[in-house]
Amino acid sequence: MKTILIAGGTGFLGKSLEKYFLTLNYSVKILTRNPTKENHIYWDAKSFNKWTDSLENTEVLINLTGKSVDCRYTTKNKKLIYDSRINSTTILGKAIQQSKNPPKLWMNASTATIYRYSLDREMTESNGEIGDDFSMNIAKSWEHAFTKIATPTTRKIILRTSIVLGKKGGAFIPLKTLTKLGMGGKQGSGKQKVSFIHELDFVRAVEFLINSQKINGIFNITAPKPTINTILMKILRKKIGIPFGIPQPEWILKIGAKIIGTEPELVLKSRNVIPERLINEGFKFKFHTIEKTIQNLIS
Repeated sequence: MKTILIAGGTGFLGKSLEKYFLTLNYSVKILTRNPTKENHIYWDAKSFNKWTDSLENTEVLINLTGKSVDCRYTTKNKKLIYDSRINSTTILGKAIQQSKNPPKLWMNASTATIYRYSLDREMTESNGEIGDDFSMNIAKSWEHAFTKIATPTTRKIILRTSIVLGKKGGAFIPLKTLTKLGMGGKQGSGKQKVSFIHELDFVRAVEFLINSQKINGIFNITAPKPTINTILMKILRKKIGIPFGIPQPEWILKIGAKIIGTEPELVLKSRNVIPERLINEGFKFKFHTIEKTIQNLIS
């Protein structure tokens, strides 16, 4: 039985991967600070311990570790966001280098937010323009920490993942709640591009990359057709059956974000990201459009 080891795998994406790969008869183990299940292994994401034994003869290591960016960007939180990503990536790399039988593949999370704000230009792996602010610089540092680690016998892939929409987690839950409360109008100008991916296509893309044994490097993990915020909210209202949605101008979003302890850029940034490499490698999406995605999630 092939083993997949997921570092930081107790969140939404980790649970989605665990559920999916268990159906494919993989053995799935989780590295976590708070073990609660039989397949959980304790680690603190920054130092060596017995968890390093779990790397031996593992088919795939997937690192999702990192403090959520759904918070205020205070000095303390900025440090936690940075350290959680860099420390976990660095210690995993060192552990792989010391393994007698290291994982065949190491996949490390990154984010589609690494690209600059764009309303018109499509950002692909080959020609995307990397931005320069806190979120983008975190992503750059994260990827640099990953790429600088030499792992001669372990293939490496960076997952630049967009917003993942799922029935039981991710951004879809708060968006659906807002819509049901009558607050499902456009957010900000409503013109900002929204790159997204259905949770099933996310886990299928990971499976595809695992099975494509000759490819490595950076992959945008996102649906091939980004939408815009206005259309996203319009379709959501239609599918839920809510006839109206109060718009939320930028100034209200900024106040609201401060009240609930998050940052407005999470909904105001225009992410116009295309999965060029996945498409060229032959991956077939089940949910190409936002309408098909929401229809499935609502049903």
